[in-house]
Amino acid sequence: MMGDQTSTSRPSHNERHLSHRAGWLRAAVLGADDGILSTASLVLGVAAAGSSRSAIVTAGIAGLVAGAMSMAAGEYVSVSSQRDVERADIALERRELDASPDAELAELAGIYRARGLSESLAWEVAQELSSGDRLAAHVRDELGFEVDQLARPRQAALASAVSFAMGAIVPLVAIALAPASVRVVVAVLVTLVALAALGITGARLGGAPQVPAVVRVVCWGALAMGVTMGIGALIGTVV
Repeated sequence: MMGDQTSTSRPSHNERHLSHRAGWLRAAVLGADDGILSTASLVLGVAAAGSSRSAIVTAGIAGLVAGAMSMAAGEYVSVSSQRDVERADIALERRELDASPDAELAELAGIYRARGLSESLAWEVAQELSSGDRLAAHVRDELGFEVDQLARPRQAALASAVSFAMGAIVPLVAIALAPASVRVVVAVLVTLVALAALGITGARLGGAPQVPAVVRVVCWGALAMGVTMGIGALIGTVV
């Protein structure tokens, strides 16, 4: 009995891959980063020009709304174009399968040979997969994506718009509530902390190293705010 249990038991081996999050994670992180950084740069530039609190808040709200809509529209158009290409490739592959099934089968076997299978095994695998949903097999192994997992423009647009707005609220609230004498310092510090938190969150969700992500987003954010504040101060002095 002990021998039978030993021979039949198999060790548990669970791997948790995170690449399936790449689509929405990219849109969400990009939207939040853009919301934090562009709104912070906008309100800091206006503040550096010597504007009143009401003018700063008005500019920040306008930037939030415009930025969220712009992100949604841009993401929708971009991802829609990607989906159109994917659909066109699927339609082309379907026509080729109908017109030249033998040639397509040979092409699929060639893909498996290139991946290291022997000639006979490559043909066996190609025939086995083609006996089921051959279109799905060709799209997956020849084109590199799944038939039922095409790009989702609405999902990407919504993720971008919502994440941009959530990110933009952070520096806007900080500079609106801070006393006039320290509003710039408070807004800069809050923005840098928010960017660092975003870098950590994005790295954790994607399973990537956290330190490079934080350094990257904080350094570029500080540079963007510094340039915008300098231009705002210059314009405020001249105008």
